[in-house]
Amino acid sequence: MARVWIHETPARWDPTKAAILGGAPEGAFPADERKHGDLLPGEWWRVEDDGAVVGYGWMDEVWGESQVLLAVDPRVRASGIGTFILDQLEREALKRGFRYLYNVVAPTHPDGQAVSRWLVRRGFRASEDGRELRRKVRS
Repeated sequence: MARVWIHETPARWDPTKAAILGGAPEGAFPADERKHGDLLPGEWWRVEDDGAVVGYGWMDEVWGESQVLLAVDPRVRASGIGTFILDQLEREALKRGFRYLYNVVAPTHPDGQAVSRWLVRRGFRASEDGRELRRKVRS
């Protein structure tokens, strides 16, 4: 397998994003109305594995910290793609001088507890309400 991390500049909503992010369980991501070709906020990267898009990473700066999101094609979950995306996002955060990564698990996320546990196993710590998880960027 040849995994490739590709920065999308500019990032636009497209059928592949719609299939992967739109294919997530209802409540996992904000249900924004997007149209093909719409510009997207923040920075986006896609992961290709042997030429097939298998996931996305997203990053945006919020109060000097790096908010991140990752989405993996359900057909390839549990294959290390999520960890690969998280590692790449951390490298991007380090290059930009961020000290922390954080992720907000929506209260409507149907697998929110599993997502939170997955992040905790990767060094994130939950806030008191458990919605926000953060981790210091490692060099």
